[in-house]
Amino acid sequence: MDLASVDELLTTTRSVRKRLDFDRPVDAELIKECLEIAIQAPTGSNQQGWSFLVVSDEEKKRKIAELYRRGAELYIQMPQPERPSEDLRTQQRPRVTESSIYLLENMHRAPYYVIFCIEGRVEELPQFVQASTYGSILPAAWSFMLAARARGLGSAWTTIHLFYEKEAAGILGIPDNITQAVLMPVAYFTGETFKPAKRIPLHQVTHWDTWGNKKS
Repeated sequence: MDLASVDELLTTTRSVRKRLDFDRPVDAELIKECLEIAIQAPTGSNQQGWSFLVVSDEEKKRKIAELYRRGAELYIQMPQPERPSEDLRTQQRPRVTESSIYLLENMHRAPYYVIFCIEGRVEELPQFVQASTYGSILPAAWSFMLAARARGLGSAWTTIHLFYEKEAAGILGIPDNITQAVLMPVAYFTGETFKPAKRIPLHQVTHWDTWGNKKS
């Protein structure tokens, strides 16, 4: 493999908000290509219980975007972790908030939403079952993001509409035994490329053999 290209793809694929090109049409065949890549992702016990709901209907997108807006109103009222001003996440918060508001106001304009779903419900189930269930759909969603990025498409990993998952299911005809995991608005992105994001240094978040045992 060309490691330089692979590493660039992996380190520059992220949620795209302000740079989504809402005015440029996207061919449905591109979405299908990305989903063909997604179904090669790992899935627990090879159950392949995933389903992918592609939404292009303008009225349905508008209704889902309204649920997303209502969910965002609930989210901003939730207590957030208090971190010191020098913490990288604190410093990045204004930029993230600005881009999130932009997506909130414009998400309905995206050519497509792709909603990643998995068979079964996880409420009240043991942690093992919950982890296995989500672990069987989230890798496919990440693979989709990578495939989209490689084709010049941007996507944003969102979950806020899940405050109103049942309402969204009613709008889209999703059965009661199906769990929605991720919603991604998809569009071409503007500009040439992306840079790796600023992250907390690896040695600060890596533990060796025992929690708290870190190597510089």
